[in-house]
Amino acid sequence: MTGRLLCVGLATVDLLHRVPRFPAANDKVTALRQDIAAGGPACNAAVTAAVAGSAVTLLTALGDHPLARLVHQELAGFGITVRDCTPDRRESPAVSAITVHERTGDRSIVSTDAGGVDAQPPADLPALLDDADVVLIDGHHPALAAAAVRGSAPVVFDAGRYRPQHEELLTAATVVICSGDYRLPGQDSPEGTIAELRRITRTGAMTRGGEPITHWDRERGTGELAVPRVPVRDTLGAGDAFHGAFAASVAHSGWDPAEFVRHLDFAAEVAAIRVRNIGPRDWLEHVPRVTESRQ
Repeated sequence: MTGRLLCVGLATVDLLHRVPRFPAANDKVTALRQDIAAGGPACNAAVTAAVAGSAVTLLTALGDHPLARLVHQELAGFGITVRDCTPDRRESPAVSAITVHERTGDRSIVSTDAGGVDAQPPADLPALLDDADVVLIDGHHPALAAAAVRGSAPVVFDAGRYRPQHEELLTAATVVICSGDYRLPGQDSPEGTIAELRRITRTGAMTRGGEPITHWDRERGTGELAVPRVPVRDTLGAGDAFHGAFAASVAHSGWDPAEFVRHLDFAAEVAAIRVRNIGPRDWLEHVPRVTESRQ
């Protein structure tokens, strides 16, 4: 194992269908492939980091529903320790209905996410934070995220879709990474969002699919990093893979702002592997361990 990572956030059950076309209203489409896997931003990042060689703990809310047990079982197979904040919850965990377009790799997702789940920080959270080399948060389960940024380890914030609780997380996180679709209130373009993020965050990056990554740091200014050009076959979880690989790289060698771009480069390498392979798990056999990468 190369570094200890605490991932804090959402875990779901993903039901995935690969389709020749997206269905129209009142339409039916026969899927080319079906998969069921654990999902969610923090969960997917945890799986990626574990395969890359990190010792991973996932702090989430699953409960004791039969579907939750499937998630527990799958994550145990990756060597991930699951710390469930709602172990007695009987309701089903969130089930994400996902379709992936066979030709373009684009995906659509319907999910309840963390809606209706009151996950509170466990009493041993300080010990979990003290034991981590890096903490990754996805902003889901707001009470968990707010508590997780109070430790001493560097915090990587996967800023998915903007929510009001992001205001605190953006300023508290060590590194903020978002996609080109992320928009802060009052901003209607990537450039405007980047300008505001540069003002309120310490270090961060915005990914844009196959376009160069824009990155910034208060001391070093703004730059761009080219990403590998690969055929895109499946974009599901590519951002989660990026965040998990980035956090694994930092956990391996420690956080140093001067090495920020190197960590981004490893994450981009792993995300490129993700998008050129079909399915939620098949691609993992191609993921390099952090010690095998360009460290």
